[in-house]
Amino acid sequence: MSKLTNYFRETSEEMRYKVTWPSLEELQKSAGLVLIGSLVFAVVVGLMDVAFSKSLEVFYNSFR
Repeated sequence: MSKLTNYFRETSEEMRYKVTWPSLEELQKSAGLVLIGSLVFAVVVGLMDVAFSKSLEVFYNSFR
């Protein structure tokens, strides 16, 4: 049990004193980049989906 207590104590100290936390401005910039990247990725995947869907529709209708 003392190993577990020691682990949590050391973890707590490390999180308080040794970890460098980003500033609010850095977090906002990072969040903005993630949001923009996610939107770009979603648009690209959406366009690919539409393109493949239409091309397969044309392909399948050519056999009717």
